Amino acid sequence: MEITHTVERGARRLGISLPPGSFAAFETYHALLEQKNKSVNLTAIKGAEDVAHLHFLDSLALLGFASFKDTRVVDVGSGAGFPGVPLKLAEPSIELTLIDATAKRVAFLKELCAAIGIEAECVHARAEESARAPEMRERFDIAVSRAVARLSVLAELCLPFVRVGGLFIAMKGAESDAELAEARNAMDVLGSEYEDARDYTIPETEITHRVIIIRKTAQTPSQYPRRFAKILKSPL
Repeated sequence: MEITHTVERGARRLGISLPPGSFAAFETYHALLEQKNKSVNLTAIKGAEDVAHLHFLDSLALLGFASFKDTRVVDVGSGAGFPGVPLKLAEPSIELTLIDATAKRVAFLKELCAAIGIEAECVHARAEESARAPEMRERFDIAVSRAVARLSVLAELCLPFVRVGGLFIAMKGAESDAELAEARNAMDVLGSEYEDARDYTIPETEITHRVIIIRKTAQTPSQYPRRFAKILKSPL
């Protein structure tokens, strides 16, 4: 029950009221993550305490920066499901799509969703390819990503999924001023504008992270996203 107690305390500090059934789901999530991580590279973070703080509560913190109720959300480069799955557990009205390029991780996500009783579309694809599919392009209210790529790269991968008027929310470290500055041109080219950057401290830790919020203001030009090698070689 360590997960339950930590998540419950942390959510309270974040000002979040979690559905009663979500606590059992978080326990199952942790157990399955620990089990599958032995054979699939899902996360370097282990142990109930660290998983609860650094994965679950870190993901839930996003609920304080935007309204997720009744939204279509795409989690780009979802990996082990962060932040998308915890967001769905906290706000069941989310229509969730999880995208990852690694087949074993997508298999884990499908097994996870079945085990904790949530509906989510789990897509095995590269983001730059999936974003060109008509059923995916500019169809989401919010794109979220906790991937480790530079913000200029993430912007090109994520913004094509977002409808005009929607949001791209990137989870970053607190020392991301340089990334933000270098991504300004990418935001402009891709039909968006910087809206806000907010720092937060994960409850019961001294770890501070940052969310960068980008608003989609116009359709993304059809030539974006480019091939991943090109994005890395020549960031916007």
